Amino acid sequence: MAIKILLTGGTIDKHYNESNGELDFKESYVSEMLTLGRNKTDISIEQVMLKDSLQMSDDDRQTTLKACKKSNEDKILITHGTDTMVQTAQTLAEAKLNKSIVLVGAMVPFVFKHSDALFNLGFALGALQTCSSGVYIAMNGVVFDWDKVLKNLKLGQFESI
Repeated sequence: MAIKILLTGGTIDKHYNESNGELDFKESYVSEMLTLGRNKTDISIEQVMLKDSLQMSDDDRQTTLKACKKSNEDKILITHGTDTMVQTAQTLAEAKLNKSIVLVGAMVPFVFKHSDALFNLGFALGALQTCSSGVYIAMNGVVFDWDKVLKNLKLGQFESI
């Protein structure tokens, strides 16, 4: 079963910039995470963009949708920032692609000691292999239907609605 991972950015791939003390993007860490997790699935990775999801525009969501459409794989994992993950999921769901698509992110960057990134990525890959056609969000051990989830900003976690 071939899987495509589309990288769009988000906290999962941010690093600490020692020059200015901010979190920004240098490169994706997903390949390193797959190696650390001893991944054995057939995966190809495509970098669509590396953006904070608060900076993503509708054009960026359309670019992500186009990448899903052109993918030969029918199992697609998308790394994404958590703040607008549901909006992107809606754009993808409205296209009614005959593919299983799971969006995943992290609350803490992979490069930080207590990150949830490695766990979330592994969990999402496992979930993707069992999900039927549709769009889902996988965070912290839970798979959500794209239209039945929200990010609780106060608690910093995703919840069913």
